[in-house]
Amino acid sequence: MPPEMPPMPPVRQAVTDTLREYGALTREALAHYLPQGRPRRWLYEPMADYPQRGGKMMRPSLCIATARAFGAAKETALRPAVAIELLHNALLIHDDIEDESEERRGRPTLHALHGIPLALNAGDALTLASLRPLIDQMRDMDPRLAWILLEETERMARESAEGQAMELGWQRDVTLDLTESDYLVMVLKKTCWLATIFPIRVGALLAAADRGEELDLEPFIRFGFFLGAAFQIQDDLLNLVADARYGKERDGDLREGKRTLMLIHLLEGSDLAERRRLEAHLRRPRAERTEADVVWIRERMDRYGSVEHARNIAHGLAGAARHESSLLFGPLPDSRDKSFLQGLATWVFERT
Repeated sequence: MPPEMPPMPPVRQAVTDTLREYGALTREALAHYLPQGRPRRWLYEPMADYPQRGGKMMRPSLCIATARAFGAAKETALRPAVAIELLHNALLIHDDIEDESEERRGRPTLHALHGIPLALNAGDALTLASLRPLIDQMRDMDPRLAWILLEETERMARESAEGQAMELGWQRDVTLDLTESDYLVMVLKKTCWLATIFPIRVGALLAAADRGEELDLEPFIRFGFFLGAAFQIQDDLLNLVADARYGKERDGDLREGKRTLMLIHLLEGSDLAERRRLEAHLRRPRAERTEADVVWIRERMDRYGSVEHARNIAHGLAGAARHESSLLFGPLPDSRDKSFLQGLATWVFERT
């Protein structure tokens, strides 16, 4: 008989169990918000594709776990959690089109399966569908708090669009003189607001509303930024080193010309000839970028220590996230949800 696997550390077990439970809860509720009817083949089946492929469900789990850690019932944050997951999947459809990506969660991207026009329309419709669970939630809330929830949603959408515009603009204009600060501002907007800041702020807001209290939401931005930035840098690193479980095209960021921390570090350290070759690669349309250049860039990243540099920054951000989580959640009663929230900064480096 094969030897038994050693038990997972308690914090990692809490993260894994919470993602599994709240992910399943969200998927079950989400199914009721995916429209049925016609034209099924051209709209409703493509809309349901990405949500049905799975995913780690970190975003909705963050929302539910935050509400629970502050004393609310799971059901209090379930509909906003569904809205977050629907919007996340809608934006993935758009991201894949904008990035010309070929693979998502281990399968061809939606536009590769159905063409850009149908995929774009499905993404638009899924974005609109994400509003329905929020509308249902707002009907059961105090009108003043419902407006706060709506304002939080609008800010998250605006910040996300600004961050996406920054990244796409850097690629279109072949912007090379970027700093790590530029990258972190972009990540704050593009990644952190939807992935971490919005879910925990909404979870905390709903828990406070449940108790008839008010809560200062500003400190959650710091925790959400540090956690979300560490998550994004690790995601960028996985794009270079992950195996098939990663579910996306390996080295796709190099083919797309994404301005990751590794690429910014490489541009800063390269000599003139190397920088010119990098610039030539980034100026070509994706279809004309060669595999030889991708391999060359990846080798230079190792030679200049760009990968290790990014990994060190990610670990520093995770340390800051752990500190902020102790301030936000430390005074709360011990619970699996509290362990989940405090353990995520370690989990981001263990996921595949």
